[in-house]
Amino acid sequence: MQGVLTGFAVIAVVIGVGYLIGRQGYLGEHGREVLTRLAFHVASPALLFTTLARADLSVVFSSRLLVTAMSTVAAAGVFVAIGAARGWGVGRTTIGALCSSYVNSGNLGIPIAVYVLGDASLVAPVLLFQLVGVTPVALTVLDLSGPGGKGPLWRRLLTPLTNPIAIASLLGVAVAAAGLRVPGPVMDPLTLIGNMSVPAVLLAFGISLCASTMPGRGADRHPVFLSVALKAVGQPLAAWALATGLFGLHGHLLLDVVVTSALPAAQNLYTYASRYQVGETLARDSILLSTVISVPVLVVIATLPG
Repeated sequence: MQGVLTGFAVIAVVIGVGYLIGRQGYLGEHGREVLTRLAFHVASPALLFTTLARADLSVVFSSRLLVTAMSTVAAAGVFVAIGAARGWGVGRTTIGALCSSYVNSGNLGIPIAVYVLGDASLVAPVLLFQLVGVTPVALTVLDLSGPGGKGPLWRRLLTPLTNPIAIASLLGVAVAAAGLRVPGPVMDPLTLIGNMSVPAVLLAFGISLCASTMPGRGADRHPVFLSVALKAVGQPLAAWALATGLFGLHGHLLLDVVVTSALPAAQNLYTYASRYQVGETLARDSILLSTVISVPVLVVIATLPG
C-alpha cells in the first residue's frame, strides 16, 4: 500500500506545480505547447532509447507479457468497437483506446513495482510491449488519420520512420538485441535529456488543468467514462481472467499482472493528443479520472490475500 500512495503522491505534487505555473503564467501563454513539443520530439525519444537499449529483451517471451498484451488488446478493442459504432472518428477513437489500455508503467509503475511487488523489473514486460508494440502502431494511425495522412502509398508506409518516438524505440531495441554497449559520452547526455521527459509531461498536464472544466462533462463525457471504466476495471479483470483461466498463474505471478494492468492511463497520452490536436479533452479527463479511481483499486488489489 505504501508504494501505491508514494507513487501517486509524487505525480500529484509535480502536476500541482504545473498547475501553479499555469495559474501564474510563468511560462507565458505557450508554455504548455513548448513543454509538450520538448517531451514529444526530444526528451521522450531520449528516454525511450536509453531505457530500451539497456533492457533485457528476454522478457518478451514471458507469460506476463502475453497476459499484458491480450488484456491491452481486449480493453482497447472494446473502445474501438464502440467508438466505430458511435462515429467518434479515427483519431479520437485511437486516443480513447489508448486511455483505456495504456498503463502508466514508468513514473508510477516503477515505484509501485518496487514497493508493492518487490521488484522493479516486473514492470519491464509492460514497458517494452507498450513502447515497442502499442506506441508505434497508435502513432502511425494518428499520423495517417491526420491532415498529413493523404498522399502516396510509399510515403504512408514510411510514416513510422518519421516519428521520433517510434524511431527511438526501434533503435533502442536494435541496440539491445545486438548486445551493443553505447559509450558513456553518448549515453550520459541522452540519459540527462531523457530525465526531462516525465517532469515535462506532468508539468504540461498540470498547466492544462488551469483552463479545464470539471472532468466528465461536455461532448467527450461518454468516451471519457467508457475509457475510465475499461482502464480502472475492465483491463484488470481481463488480466485476472486470462492469467488464471488461460495461463494458470496464481500467487505472486497473478498479483504482478493484475497490479500492472490496474495502473492508470499514462500521462504521456496527453502529449500525443496535444501533438496531433485530437481528443485532448478526452485524454486529459481520462488520465485524471483513471488516476484518481486507480488509487482505491490498487490498494484493494495490493491488500488481497495471495
